[in-house]
Amino acid sequence: MVESIYGEYKEKLQLILDNIVGRLSENNDEQYKKTGDKLYEHLIARVKSDESMREKCERRGLEANAYNALHELTDSIGIRIVCSFIDDVYENVRLIKSLPNIEVVVEKDYIKHAKPNGYRSYHMIIKVTAPFPDVCGNDPGEYFVEIQLRTIAMDSWASLEHKMKYKKNIAESELIVAELKRCADELAACDVSMQTIRNLIKYS
Repeated sequence: MVESIYGEYKEKLQLILDNIVGRLSENNDEQYKKTGDKLYEHLIARVKSDESMREKCERRGLEANAYNALHELTDSIGIRIVCSFIDDVYENVRLIKSLPNIEVVVEKDYIKHAKPNGYRSYHMIIKVTAPFPDVCGNDPGEYFVEIQLRTIAMDSWASLEHKMKYKKNIAESELIVAELKRCADELAACDVSMQTIRNLIKYS
């Protein structure tokens, strides 16, 4: 049996993931009890599979070992948070930043500054201080977590765009790219409109 690329740290990754998801879920439950509104509609979390991490190391020209998987790369743990409204995305970002033992390493706001193809999302890489050693010998250890936050509309578009991006030999590819960009912009406009309606109801 081939040893995991994460070595002795594999079980630790799941513990960290479960802890963060638990804290996010508690925040969501508290918000729902107070206001009747959720902070997010659903959440997807995973520890990157050995196969996927080995492939990523290979693409980056890195040796497939625990040090590179956990220190040079930053997405061994991944969380996607899908919200109903744009404001909820930013509220979740605020709450994540307020969690103890967490440091934000990278932030990219593709909602305010969409990618050229129309992709919108809020990306964070956080560093979590954990009560056990890490691959660099630190104790307490430090582990990276990649977080993506989106509205339902953004998530639907990204999912469909991802599926079509890997189709080969597509005719009219330039037209398809243009249409995908148009759809992304229309969905973004809908997100803004829905946020406006929500605010009118909330503050009326």
